[in-house]
Amino acid sequence: MEKYNKAFKFRILPTKEQEILINKTFGCTRLIYNMFLEKRIKIYENEKKSTSYNTQTKELTSLKKELEFLKEVDSMSLQITLKNLDKAFQGFFKKITKFPKFKSKRNTRKSYSTNNVNNSIRVEEGKLKFPKLKILKVKFHRLIPTTHKIKSATISCEPNGAYFVSILTEFYQEIKPIPSKNNIVGLDYSSKELFVSSENQRGHSPKFYSQYQDKLAKEQRILARRTKGSNNWYKQKLKVSRLHSKIKNSRADYLHKLSKELIDKYNSICIENLDLKSMKIKNLAKHTFDNAWGMFVLMLEYKAKFAGKQVVKIDKYFPSSKTCSSCGSVKSILELNERIYNCNCGLSIDRDLNASYNILAEGKKLLAY
Repeated sequence: MEKYNKAFKFRILPTKEQEILINKTFGCTRLIYNMFLEKRIKIYENEKKSTSYNTQTKELTSLKKELEFLKEVDSMSLQITLKNLDKAFQGFFKKITKFPKFKSKRNTRKSYSTNNVNNSIRVEEGKLKFPKLKILKVKFHRLIPTTHKIKSATISCEPNGAYFVSILTEFYQEIKPIPSKNNIVGLDYSSKELFVSSENQRGHSPKFYSQYQDKLAKEQRILARRTKGSNNWYKQKLKVSRLHSKIKNSRADYLHKLSKELIDKYNSICIENLDLKSMKIKNLAKHTFDNAWGMFVLMLEYKAKFAGKQVVKIDKYFPSSKTCSSCGSVKSILELNERIYNCNCGLSIDRDLNASYNILAEGKKLLAY
């Protein structure tokens, strides 16, 4: 039995009073983050040294006596804010992330997190018990298994004004591997269709960004004409952010459903270990971004893991497109606009379908070891 973590995200429908308290918590966590970030900067400038999370936690206790309104919100959310600030500095000193920035009141996406202490976060009769907010109405589109223990939760507000809660759970599970050498498929990445499988299934990516490109361009032109920092500028910025959210959510929903369909259908999925940065070719970069292949692969991997199945990644330098799936000969040059693979052995086949056959064959070799 191994320990795993899994998050469940749901839409919440807070009352007016709860909405006010949630927004107040957003403001308090932002205030604490910015105040203690400023303190850290001043200490470093004046004394050339850093401070610790424990020291700032003690300072927070004293600050609550001065600023009484901080007691109105969940105390755990303020402590987690300080912990996040400390992590941001640790990441900076390790040269993993950039220097922490001050949080803006005008951020289109707001959130705060809290931990489950003494069963303070729990599901009761189809509703969620939450610190300070008491009972929250939640749209549970799926159940949290009773074997999962709630560790923490994050409440967020999207640019479109919708509120969500993401519940992090911990559970123990014994994953029984399914024989991976049977029922295998190869997937070749396609800018046009997301992928082409060795069974000639096409991803048929809806290209959500391309669908909304004209509308997005129009709203961004309006934003560019607004005076930056004015109320009208922020209103228009919100419109642009909402459009981006719609594109993002539509794409994620499509990829979730498609990846689940593939995991349910096959025991092993063979794909190329692509270098996405090198794929930003002129006229194709937009399609590469719109397909979100990296996100799709991540979904395949974690869904396969919990299903006891396998995602096999072949070497990114393997010449899947240049190799003939019939005789095995490799072309020295294959232009990008050559969509039909023609070989001297007489094979004439769709380029992506040919590549998927080669990916499948190479994946089977890796599974044999």
